[in-house]
Amino acid sequence: MAETIFAQATPPGRSGVAIIRISGKDALKAAAALGVGSLSSRRASLRTLCDPKTKQVLDQAVVIAFPAPASFTGETIVELQCHGSPAVCRALLARLGAMPGLRPALPGEFTRRALENGRLDLAQVEGFADLLSAETEAQRKQALATAGGAVSAMAAQWRDQLLEALALVEAAIDFTDDGIEDGVLAGVPSMLASVAEEMAQAVAGAAASERIREGFVVALFGAPNVGKSTLLNALAGREIALTSSEPGTTRDALEVALEIRGLPVTLVDTAGLRESVSGIERLGIERARARLEIADLRILLVENGDQRDAFETHLHEGDFVVLAKADLGGSVASLAVSGRTGQGIEALLDAIGDELELRCAGASGLAHARQRRAVAAAAELIVEACRLSTGGAMNVELVAHAIRSALHELDCLVGRVDVETVLDAVFSRFCLGK
Repeated sequence: MAETIFAQATPPGRSGVAIIRISGKDALKAAAALGVGSLSSRRASLRTLCDPKTKQVLDQAVVIAFPAPASFTGETIVELQCHGSPAVCRALLARLGAMPGLRPALPGEFTRRALENGRLDLAQVEGFADLLSAETEAQRKQALATAGGAVSAMAAQWRDQLLEALALVEAAIDFTDDGIEDGVLAGVPSMLASVAEEMAQAVAGAAASERIREGFVVALFGAPNVGKSTLLNALAGREIALTSSEPGTTRDALEVALEIRGLPVTLVDTAGLRESVSGIERLGIERARARLEIADLRILLVENGDQRDAFETHLHEGDFVVLAKADLGGSVASLAVSGRTGQGIEALLDAIGDELELRCAGASGLAHARQRRAVAAAAELIVEACRLSTGGAMNVELVAHAIRSALHELDCLVGRVDVETVLDAVFSRFCLGK
């Protein structure tokens, strides 16, 4: 049986309240050793915690017991909600560590036990990891939905539909000699086509979900001295980039993290693009061009309409052309900004927000490449099963094999199989006590 583990679930340092979790078969025994006494299940009780050997008072805490299997980990859990003094936490953790059969938890070990005990599946675990690292509102909502089982429910619905289709196909295999396979199989192609279409839509929306999780990259570019660095500083609200009238001041890409309408955005200031330069500035321009190619959205800053032609090759659909230094002239352009005075910045942020929200409209919740690959593989197998089940006599054995293989991919999605290959990467993102 697994060892009983413990950890501080709240961040270290001074706070009003700190939470120490104990999970495992000896959790209640450990609490009793601290002088907690009897506890009612899921009921907060004020208790005095004492040193097991000296009986010296360590703290007063609110103690809650969550008996197995109806707990987060599926094991018995005891939570000590003590005062958030570093000294109190150190003392309690030291006393727990000295007890036989207890050891400090590894990062993410509470959640890992929840996975092993069937309280969570792998998609939900990934959602919890995303929730711990969420910095924007959109990331929070997406991670919370995944942790709450949105991806798992989608996979379960597909699994039920595929199992129904597989049952019909296998019935036809079992009763082929009775000549009833045509009637049994009549609805299978449409059932498979419906699942394949839903999976394809989910895969198509995965790119937007991944961008919400990882963040959008928006790159500022244009000629030297067009005002990119000044605009970056204005958007950041502080001086990120040095500004100068001397061309080539920005040599490497500078970044600032923003939140636009709840979406995570990394704004990048690139080196001014021009020809016939040498040395370190040329390297900066080469890096700028490479960064433009991988950006999600590009904003070309120009001082006049004629400058656009020189940079047309770097523009993609949905990119913006913005007139810079609007404070120097009475521009009537729809997007004209001045990083020096702040003119037009709100309009530019609104335009960026509109474009990114449009790109997020079809987000499916498949926020990890692993999830996307599993559903894409399942969809490909179901498309093949559709092909095999239409246009003539159905090869029931091959159709059944394709459906079973698709079911295997869905099992990989939620961690029923092949889970060990990804666990270390997933739990490396967790903190102690989670």
